[in-house]
Amino acid sequence: MESGFRLLLLNLSAVLGLAVLASGCSRVVDTLDEPVTAEPVIDPRVERRDVRRPKIDTENFELGAYTGFISVEDFGSSTVAGARLAYHITEGLFAEATYGQTTAGRTSFETLSGAVELLAPGERKFRYYDLSLGYNLFPGETFIGRNRAFTSSLYLLLGAGSTDFAGDSRFTISFGAGYRVLLNDWLSAHLMVRDHVFRTDLLGEDKTVHNIEFVIGLGWFF
Repeated sequence: MESGFRLLLLNLSAVLGLAVLASGCSRVVDTLDEPVTAEPVIDPRVERRDVRRPKIDTENFELGAYTGFISVEDFGSSTVAGARLAYHITEGLFAEATYGQTTAGRTSFETLSGAVELLAPGERKFRYYDLSLGYNLFPGETFIGRNRAFTSSLYLLLGAGSTDFAGDSRFTISFGAGYRVLLNDWLSAHLMVRDHVFRTDLLGEDKTVHNIEFVIGLGWFF
């Protein structure tokens, strides 16, 4: 009887040992099947920055004012001031109407002679009216420092109009270039150079004269 009881205990111990061994082997196999994950050397997750695009009014009208200097051929350089109204037809093409005026200086002959006046004071007013087409040649961005960028564009201008000077009106061709920077959603800054070309015989010789201006200005979109 006692030997039978011992045999039963031995059998139970053997069964329990086999069960524990099988469970351990199963855990080892499961561990080997699990994929090995390692931290990447370079984190592919790039932090995105918020980009704020200019929200220019969809009407695309721009009203501006400018000032600078103009060289009236044979009459020296003087301060010029004017206004402009532009309509942006597409992202690249726009139409522009401008008006500017200045007071022409004295010719070298008038300066040397002293008392001779070729023009009356009222005739020295130099006024021009132009209607031009502009094309944004190189749109891009202007960076100020490392963290501030402004939408900008280099553009070309070509137009025609009229110039009132010395008591007469003359058909005028104008052409030039400008650089525009959008300071915010509705305000722009301009740097422009333009030549106003017309024919005149004011000094006794029929010739083509070039009147080049350099101006800076601001524009308001509405």
